[in-house]
Amino acid sequence: MPPQAVASKLPEKLPKPRKRWARRALVLLLVVLAAGLLWPEDAVIPVQGARTTDWNPRTFWHAPWGASGVHKGIDIFAPQGRPVVAAVSGLVLYAGTLPRGGHVALVLGPRWRVHYYAHLQHAPALRTYWVRQGDVLGAVGTSGNAVGKAAHLHYSVMSLLPLPWRYSTAPQGWKQMFYLNPGAVIAPAS
Repeated sequence: MPPQAVASKLPEKLPKPRKRWARRALVLLLVVLAAGLLWPEDAVIPVQGARTTDWNPRTFWHAPWGASGVHKGIDIFAPQGRPVVAAVSGLVLYAGTLPRGGHVALVLGPRWRVHYYAHLQHAPALRTYWVRQGDVLGAVGTSGNAVGKAAHLHYSVMSLLPLPWRYSTAPQGWKQMFYLNPGAVIAPAS
């Protein structure tokens, strides 16, 4: 085939490399987002040996609640020093100390949800960025604003993606689009 015939079969305008890169990045982003949403959660109670009777389910979104205004999690009561385990497998976003939560760990798990473990006995000494469900994160304690109170784990589950159907006119109700009731998320280990 003569070179003129080959040239006539080529498209007049080739896609620019930037457009191809942007399309590939968008596809990759959609695949990662979908994978996070499809990853099964199957969360377990994050305190070893705890049962559903070890927290009051009515404390989720209870107001008024101290400086935060609304209690955005549940408090799982257990003896000080009892192991706190990862409720789900995920990426450790933070392990350290915060003023209200004391010694805390934040784990990004399935469905783009952040699992927040607070009032640990000691600052988590996690030497990895990935934890598996059941890995020990720390121990039940009284750090942060739980000093002088009964030992417990404050456990919250926050969605990075807004859930608009959860909006409420309750105090700080717009935040309910991001917070899930942890008692409904976790299930006893079998």
